[in-house]
Amino acid sequence: MARLVTGMRLTAGHAGPDRGLESGKMLSPSHQKIRRTGWAALAVLCAIAVLAGCKPLPPSKPASEFTPEEAHGARVFQAYCAECHYPTTTQGKKGPGLQALTKLKSMPSGAPPSDERITQTILHGHGMMQAVPLPVEDLQPLLAYLHTL
Repeated sequence: MARLVTGMRLTAGHAGPDRGLESGKMLSPSHQKIRRTGWAALAVLCAIAVLAGCKPLPPSKPASEFTPEEAHGARVFQAYCAECHYPTTTQGKKGPGLQALTKLKSMPSGAPPSDERITQTILHGHGMMQAVPLPVEDLQPLLAYLHTL
């Protein structure tokens, strides 16, 4: 004969947590915590599985392989852009990271990453990004450098 006493089932020769309960209503706080932790672990594993299916971004071109124009563009980037953007990661600083910017289907704004669109954004700003007063002779080297990211 089984008798329910505060979440425990007493049976002939056995006393223990009621493992037959379908809902967590009668589980002790420690068992409820274990159940919640199990669900959290399952959610984390699912997130890892989804992310593992994502393709990694292509690596940036090593600085040792830059053309003179790309090296000039890297210096322009350091002078005008590095305060707000990381060049070799997608992690944001003040603005978004720019790794693989020209290799993606769209920029963080949603626009395609064409040289024309990037030039428009640099010279006229977009959203929170202010216009950058970039000398004309530095624009093409900067674009060449952005293509190396």
